Amino acid sequence: MKILLTGATGYIAKHLLPVPLESGHHVVCCVRDVERFTLGQQTVSPLLEVVQADFLDPVSLESIPTDIDAAYYLIHSMARSTADFAALEAQSARNFVARMEKTSIKQVVYLSGIVNDERLSRHLKSRKQVEEILSSGHFALTTLRAGIIIGSGSASFEIIRDLVEKLPIMVAPRWLHTKTQPIASSNVIEFLHGVLLRENTFHQSFDIGGPDILTYKEMLLRFARVRGLKRWIGVVPVMTPRLSSYWLYFITSTSYALAVNLVNSMKVEVICRPNKLADQLGIKLIPYDQAIALTFDKIEQNQVVSSWKDALTSDVLGKGVSQYIQVPVNGCYRDERKKAVQDATHTLNRIWSIGGENGWYYADWLWNLRGFVDKLQGGVGLRRGRTNRTELNTGDALDFWRVILASRAEKRLLLYAEMKLPGEAWLEFRIDADNILHQTATFRPWGLKGRLYWYSVLPFHHFIFNGMIGRIAKG
Repeated sequence: MKILLTGATGYIAKHLLPVPLESGHHVVCCVRDVERFTLGQQTVSPLLEVVQADFLDPVSLESIPTDIDAAYYLIHSMARSTADFAALEAQSARNFVARMEKTSIKQVVYLSGIVNDERLSRHLKSRKQVEEILSSGHFALTTLRAGIIIGSGSASFEIIRDLVEKLPIMVAPRWLHTKTQPIASSNVIEFLHGVLLRENTFHQSFDIGGPDILTYKEMLLRFARVRGLKRWIGVVPVMTPRLSSYWLYFITSTSYALAVNLVNSMKVEVICRPNKLADQLGIKLIPYDQAIALTFDKIEQNQVVSSWKDALTSDVLGKGVSQYIQVPVNGCYRDERKKAVQDATHTLNRIWSIGGENGWYYADWLWNLRGFVDKLQGGVGLRRGRTNRTELNTGDALDFWRVILASRAEKRLLLYAEMKLPGEAWLEFRIDADNILHQTATFRPWGLKGRLYWYSVLPFHHFIFNGMIGRIAKG
């Protein structure tokens, strides 16, 4: 059986991918940029095929094989700007349907949101519209509608974690009283796999959720209890949606665009309509507290497969990471430093562990200050951290950087800045054949403002970069 997996670099898709492969299915992964598609050793398989296709570009979809039996539609644009994500999602769905009409596909499985309330947010209205577009195809559509997904790397989990772990006392918006029905990510994967080519699920939609119906306040407090933390939460009835969005944006690792969409969705109750799907598929639903505990087991074992933060939410990188692999020379400012290393392997491990909870090895308070300033300017800030404590892959988010190249064989790591800047910036680490560590910061300014920016931060660069290379080389 040949399965098409769209959104293959996304959070859910990366968790789902090993399951059909282990069942012996041939899986075709659709990605916008093949350079970003990386696999763990457990996922490497001769049954895996990767094609480059952008569902906003109908011509690129010709790369999708025609002998497809079923497809998972896992594409969404909620993290993009608040003005255009619904139109982009609709266009992607139409292009997908048009391409599937030329294949032998029998079923499409779509992961959507719970849309039972009459007052839907723009995000949920968009999900419903996509479902209507997909249902117009000649194939059988099976829609699984989920609310809050709890799992290592999911946006909901990471935002809850940020709030609980950083704020002993919270003064929060009134949407904390809204009820929702969270579901463990492992249960979501079971549902997605369970309905595959199951004819009694064709042309139907099913709400999927865990066994607990909780308010967002209860979710935060129970998260704290599982983690052994004492937290107090007060609710302010007058906080506007805009203030709520800024509150999420500054406290958590989310982008402002995503914060706006999340706040609008959190005002709407997402409770499942009853169905027998879990019983039919033999799925044992995981309680919320257990889902939190299981998630932290994976985090502590460094087994996080993917994170929502790794999605290409930046318009800057919409062309694909491969467009930024050639670091410019002309018209640029550079800060180059060299240091001899005694143990290249140890130094390389230090480089591959940089950022996130490990810090930047020197003057972390200045890196944190720069991240805070970036947040004030509407940027991503430092809170995105990293997905894995010791490994980096092309396309990963790394604080306010994006990994453009991560090659242990070449002993080279290249990062591209996603912070708000009057120009473009790269940071490169490379160990040559003589065991010399090269650390190079490159900045291509935009006009006079960019040049003034470079000279204003030059004294800090000397202090930070000199200390950083010394710490990396010394270990």
